[in-house]
Amino acid sequence: MAARTRILFVEDEPAIVEPFSRALARHGFDVVTAGTAAQALERFESSPPDLVLLDLALPDGDGRDVCRALRRSSGVPIIMLTARGTEMDRVVGLEIGADDYVVKPFSGAEVIARIRAVLRRQGGAADASPATYEIGDLRIGAAARRVWRAGEELELSRKEFDLLHELARRPGHVVPREELMARVWDRNWFGSTKTLDVHVGWLRRKLGDNPAAPRYVHTVRGVGYRFAAPEELEAPSARAGPEATP
Repeated sequence: MAARTRILFVEDEPAIVEPFSRALARHGFDVVTAGTAAQALERFESSPPDLVLLDLALPDGDGRDVCRALRRSSGVPIIMLTARGTEMDRVVGLEIGADDYVVKPFSGAEVIARIRAVLRRQGGAADASPATYEIGDLRIGAAARRVWRAGEELELSRKEFDLLHELARRPGHVVPREELMARVWDRNWFGSTKTLDVHVGWLRRKLGDNPAAPRYVHTVRGVGYRFAAPEELEAPSARAGPEATP
């Protein structure tokens, strides 16, 4: 029999923890709960889960600090739960490594659907590309989720890596905005796609790309984004000379 998916549910409100934990159990999940940031980190270390449901407002700290701490050592999927629902709050949460963001009050059925969507994406990501591949002066370790430019490792957030991976594994091809949102965020994403543009901007800065004349990530207006084809990257690299050497 296959092992049940283990979820660490970090929430301090009993009125939410108890009924939703029962709902998760009814849908086949094993649930471990934590009511504080300290408990969350302790229980994560003692019994690593398959996914973390993480409330932002905890009695002893901010859930975003818990997210940052987990991301320093783990790629476990994280879904944030919060009463704060502005677009900037969502963007910040996704930037520090969350995979999805749900605003309270929430529908239990919706959150369970989002859990399954995140787990499907997590399970399928490793099959999409070879373990390591190179495009121009970029080397992308898909399995290790690491990126090097001209021999220097870049520090990318989870979403930045996923976005780069989706674009760079199909160099020269335009990837529509809707497809990027579906594959990097969620097929059920509601609202503005501005978060995509924000993450593209952050990714460009880390790649050293000039938005006015990008080398790697090109905007195709009204459609989406395109990563440069290998032949487009050869000439600039050759002209760069010593600057292309770490």
